[in-house]
Amino acid sequence: MRHLLSTADLSHSDALSILDTAEEMSAVATREVKKLPTLRGRTVVNLFFEDSTRTRISFEAAAKRLSADVMNFSAKGSSVSKGESLKDTVQTLEAIGADAIVMRHWASGAAAQLAASGWTDCAVVNAGDGTHEHPTQALLDALTLRRGWAAGRGHGPRGTDLTGMRVLIVGDILHSRVARSGVWLLNTLGAEVGLVAPPTLLPVGVEQWPVSVHYSFDEALTSGPHAVMMLRVQAERMGGAFFPTPAEYTRRWGLTDERLARVERLDGPGGDGAMILHPGPMNRGVEISAAAADSPLNRVLDQVSHGVSVRMAVLHLLLSQSHDDGSSA
Repeated sequence: MRHLLSTADLSHSDALSILDTAEEMSAVATREVKKLPTLRGRTVVNLFFEDSTRTRISFEAAAKRLSADVMNFSAKGSSVSKGESLKDTVQTLEAIGADAIVMRHWASGAAAQLAASGWTDCAVVNAGDGTHEHPTQALLDALTLRRGWAAGRGHGPRGTDLTGMRVLIVGDILHSRVARSGVWLLNTLGAEVGLVAPPTLLPVGVEQWPVSVHYSFDEALTSGPHAVMMLRVQAERMGGAFFPTPAEYTRRWGLTDERLARVERLDGPGGDGAMILHPGPMNRGVEISAAAADSPLNRVLDQVSHGVSVRMAVLHLLLSQSHDDGSSA
């Protein structure tokens, strides 16, 4: 694996390899000294053209736990804001000694363009590009789901996939790179995926995706999902009126207290209710109620913890092996 650009490019074995490696990396967090010497002498650059404190900190923690040197580069206040091109920025970073570039960009396809450009020999990790993909978020979600799925069946998660699991992804599918990455990865791992959203927040061509589409949250819950993933209402990505009011959105597509009661009665992985996931940050009172946000079924803190483990796994796999084959994922 030369780069991590899209979950659509990950094979079943690639996905399991990353998740199994993440399981090994998660043990580091329980040690007194939370470090491995794996990437000592390597340099990881967090190149962020778009704000995302959570993702940047998670990648920084992951790289440091592997003993890599970390450089954080923000486009705001940098030479980029003065007109420097992406090519010049990247080549400058490589000249400084970068081995991997973790890039978040407002333009869809930016990470893939960088990986294919020939401007750098660095490994490229897509940390979110426009409304396209966010591969490591999908992987940490899959790690969270797999742990719950395996525990409910009384065995360890290593080597297992999500065959037979039913997952609902609810909310702003149109603008969500989390949803796009999640659909492809969960499908690769064998899960059945359902999308729930108002028609205005579903992308053109969604009928070609390997999913079932629901316009009613209440109707979708009758399918008996094992997990419900709520998406944040991304006001900053919306350019028009996609729903009448926040209150109307909450009433029809939010995880309200009433819907939480239904989720609690579902036959989840452990038979004690469906798992609740959210990529964060949560808009309490909009797409998720305070009770649902604080419910023991909500795995959001597990997701944050698993994010560091997954990103450790990705950096380890990218930088600890030969790049001679030039392949990408």
